[in-house]
Amino acid sequence: MKRRLAIVAALALASLLIPAVSPVSALEEADRLFLVGERAMADRFFPVARRALERFAVQFPDDARQPRALLMLGKARLQLNDPESALEALTRAQSSLTAAAEVQEVKFWQAEALFRLKRFAEARTAYDEIARNDAGGPLAPDAFYGLAWSELELKNPEPAMTAFREFLTTWPDHGLAATATLQLARALVEAKRISEALPLLSTFKAKYPGSKLLPDAQYLLGWVKYTNGDRQGGLKDLNEFATANPNHDQAPEARRLVAQGYAKYGDRTQRITAYKSLMAQNPPTAEAYAEAAALAGGLGLLVEQEAAWRKLRTDFPTDPLTRKMAGDLARTAFEKKNWKDAITLGTVAAQSDDDTVRADGWLTVGESELKQRRFAPAAKAFESVGSVSDVEAGVRFRALAGLGLAREELKEYNAALTAYEAVAKNSPDTTLRDWARARAAAVKPYATKPANGTTPKRSEPAKPGSKKS
Repeated sequence: MKRRLAIVAALALASLLIPAVSPVSALEEADRLFLVGERAMADRFFPVARRALERFAVQFPDDARQPRALLMLGKARLQLNDPESALEALTRAQSSLTAAAEVQEVKFWQAEALFRLKRFAEARTAYDEIARNDAGGPLAPDAFYGLAWSELELKNPEPAMTAFREFLTTWPDHGLAATATLQLARALVEAKRISEALPLLSTFKAKYPGSKLLPDAQYLLGWVKYTNGDRQGGLKDLNEFATANPNHDQAPEARRLVAQGYAKYGDRTQRITAYKSLMAQNPPTAEAYAEAAALAGGLGLLVEQEAAWRKLRTDFPTDPLTRKMAGDLARTAFEKKNWKDAITLGTVAAQSDDDTVRADGWLTVGESELKQRRFAPAAKAFESVGSVSDVEAGVRFRALAGLGLAREELKEYNAALTAYEAVAKNSPDTTLRDWARARAAAVKPYATKPANGTTPKRSEPAKPGSKKS
């Protein structure tokens, strides 16, 4: 109903701009345009106000109401997010206004326009002039607030905090007090003055129970507590915030911190709660599924871990976290002697753009293929490790050792000897180096056929590091 009335009122005001044979047409054109602009500004119909006042300013430059019309025009343009032209109108108005209140008003809106234009140093000067010269005036609170924000934008936290404090001390019940409190708290947190920020955040709900910024204050309070020693208190606040405000911009980060915190510091019940929250996150993210899987794995909930992994792989098949988790699960499967699962998961990890994840994935695939005596695909996987540009030395030489074994089993003795000798010469692992040296000695007679044409009996290769080796 209110919307319909607003539309009707706007149309009525707009109709005044159209010449017609009616009682309204009896008004002088200047009076009519000024009246439309003034009424539209009062009713917040800024497009109508702008059109009427722009026509008035152009057609009646000598009218005594011209400065006031330009002031209203500047405000209308600013409300329509056109600060450049707003500043132009306000500057023209300033040169002709004489009433002290109007002079202060035009200076304030000039400051607002400068701030919108990101000319923060000029805005700061303008706000400061109003705040200091008319500290008891109606625009002083907004000027102090603008001054504080300008200092923040200029990376001057100390003057900003001083201005916010002065604002809150002088006008504690102002409509901007809640916003000023939260901004002061944020500035204090960034300055690592936690003991000063905590009281502001802890009392925010009681002081401003109806504020739209309550969720933001609750998130910041939980974050400050959690990152500054009060783990359980912070987790409680963050969990309550995320539950009450699931679509807030900070809700995903809050859920992440809760899951992380419960995983490290929570009891089993809290960890299960965190798992359920991560799995139910909307919209879902790869990070949430990965954290849920890790959390379930740490609790020994293998079915839940598999559910999270399945969601991650299905919804985010190419995400880096999917590749990394595949590598971790591949190694776990290998340790449990689930060779086929290790190969499947390792192949997924081997598609990663991260060199470390890719190399580890191929290494797991190669070692699993060896366990199944599938020597040709094992050799191919080990060679793929060598093709990765940035590989940890330990991984590279384990792959070379595996490649030597695969080539030896395939009776490709020259290739096997080359691999073994590289490990024996350069591996940082002394046990692996000694094993490779022994295998090289055993394979060397086969690398070049003896002069008498006989083939020496080859010793069976043992697993690197085993007693047999």
